[in-house]
Amino acid sequence: MAEEDVNESEDTATEGEEGEDGKAKGGLNKKLLMIILPILLLGIGAGLFFTGVIGGGDDVEVEAPEKTEEEIAAEEEEAKNANAGFYALPDLIVNLSSAQGTRFLKLKVQLEIADQTKLPEIEAITPRVIDQFQTYLREMRVEDLRGSAGIYRLRQELLYRVNIAAHPVKVNDVLFQEMLIQ
Repeated sequence: MAEEDVNESEDTATEGEEGEDGKAKGGLNKKLLMIILPILLLGIGAGLFFTGVIGGGDDVEVEAPEKTEEEIAAEEEEAKNANAGFYALPDLIVNLSSAQGTRFLKLKVQLEIADQTKLPEIEAITPRVIDQFQTYLREMRVEDLRGSAGIYRLRQELLYRVNIAAHPVKVNDVLFQEMLIQ
């Protein structure tokens, strides 16, 4: 019995050493497999989903992207200009408000009308439009007209005044053909 115990203990020791080595090697392989396998499966699944093999299918409708504000504005501008007409006002010559002596402004303007069929209506109210422009321009100073900001403000004011005078007719823009300050 003593011999059997020794042999059993040797077998057990040999098996234990192999078992520990086996567990260590097997445990490492299992841990590696448990980490890599899910990542690999997720990668394959994502690839198949995004290529349309699974998931997306043909029954999914893709919505058209909404139009940006710039595209909407461009379409409105095209529609606005499709039937636009132009009316040339007579040349305006006004003296400007100035402390340095008499200064004059010569202005040649065209009005862009939203609907060219309304040109006769604009022609009929031309005296009213000229009056609106004259009263505003007489209070202008040379300093008010300097630079692009001054010209922009002048255009906006004239557009505001012509739309008041021409109401119900819509004027889209005031276009400067000539501007001379003496």
